Amino acid sequence: MSPPALPDPYDSLPLVLVVDDETRSLDSIRRNLEEDFRILTASSADEARGLLALHEVSVILCDQRMPGTSGVKFLKEVREVWPDTVRIIISGYTDSQDIIAGINDAGIYQYVLKPWVPEHLLATVSKATEARSLQMQTQRLNLELRTSTPVLRRRGTESLATARATFDFDSLERSENSPLNAVCEMAARVARYDLAVLVTGESGTGKELLARGIHYASPRCERAFVMENCAAMTDTLLESELFGHKRGAFTGAFEDHVGLFQRADGGTIFLDEIGDTSPAFQVKLLRVLQEGEVRPVGASRPVLVNVRVISATHRDLEQDVRSGRFREDLYYRIAGITLSVPPLRERSADILPIADLLLVRAGQELGRPDVRFASDVRANLLAYPWPGNIRELKNEIYRAVALSDGLTVSASTLSQRVLHGQPGMVTPQQQGSGLPQGGTLQERLDAIEAVILRETLLRLRWNKTHAARELGLSRVGLRQKLARFGLEGQSDG
Repeated sequence: MSPPALPDPYDSLPLVLVVDDETRSLDSIRRNLEEDFRILTASSADEARGLLALHEVSVILCDQRMPGTSGVKFLKEVREVWPDTVRIIISGYTDSQDIIAGINDAGIYQYVLKPWVPEHLLATVSKATEARSLQMQTQRLNLELRTSTPVLRRRGTESLATARATFDFDSLERSENSPLNAVCEMAARVARYDLAVLVTGESGTGKELLARGIHYASPRCERAFVMENCAAMTDTLLESELFGHKRGAFTGAFEDHVGLFQRADGGTIFLDEIGDTSPAFQVKLLRVLQEGEVRPVGASRPVLVNVRVISATHRDLEQDVRSGRFREDLYYRIAGITLSVPPLRERSADILPIADLLLVRAGQELGRPDVRFASDVRANLLAYPWPGNIRELKNEIYRAVALSDGLTVSASTLSQRVLHGQPGMVTPQQQGSGLPQGGTLQERLDAIEAVILRETLLRLRWNKTHAARELGLSRVGLRQKLARFGLEGQSDG
């Protein structure tokens, strides 16, 4: 048996299309480039269109003066239909004004003057192919990052056991008596069943982590978990990303694209901020959920998919249904089970456990593994209402670690809004059941005392004399408490 034929190295070279109505010019450019690139030639725009439809061209070199259409006009068309092809135009000085005027519209990468220098032309095309290669690599990387699990991205491992441990419900940091316990218990129960789940809650509360926990606790855990933020895209782009498209389906569709529903086949798709989709897109999504099939844009036939859908929103979808903003039939499709994640201000007992976990992570990532909280920081963290929830808490702790000196994170490294209880000043009466439920008695008392101090000082515009008189403290006593809670350094109003 003869050995298999080795691949021809020539086939891996970038493909360059040269468009010029002069045969002598075509031959000259071909001879100059053919050792480093595969070359196609066309003597007219019509011939070039036919070649572009059949081949994936990396770079196109086009003469400005051609019968029927100018090079700039043709390259503008190329940009619309084949946007990933790098466009270079060749012309003489007499056409320079026309070309410069059309460079932006046609997205021209480089303008080569006649008579061109062989070394310069070769260098220009080489740089153009490198630019396109980097662009394509970036696109592939973005897709891989969006469709792979965080475990694969962060650790480079395909260990299912590691993924399940990372996104186990017990790994969602919380206190022993946290309101989140009931939510996690419900999620663990429904994870094993193929029911659609809707996760509601404010931004930054951890809805994505809960969705991942459901996936890795389900029979689908060995298949893909993919996600898309529905609020971040137009309807057209969202339809393409979720359902896919065929080459030529619309301007810029230069190749077939497999949508996220197909990539998640057998697994789970997480549709974040589904409440922000338009009524028109809701109709298309409803059809997919009802039929269990997607039709890529431009495709003649649908594709069957077997996907579990977990959705999330910060909106009140029931109210949106009543107002007509969200389709009622779609709501009941995605809300087989509804899980509501409470905001951090309603589970203040979770603040310190989460903060301690984030401090460890921040220390490891910022090269400060031994960093610790000072006692005054804990009181400030407990007293602040955290309108941005866990996301805001994470940002605050990373900032504090970065600004701290030595091994201790003190209150002086906290931002002013956290230090002074802004925004959303919360008094003990307003907190109600949201008062600190975890930590020692002293920590809980410190949190309440810090709230009262801030509220009084803010109301009195930081006039310490008036605040001390109202609180029944001496000026010295007030200063000591301000120093204890990291509120010192403010001048009298």
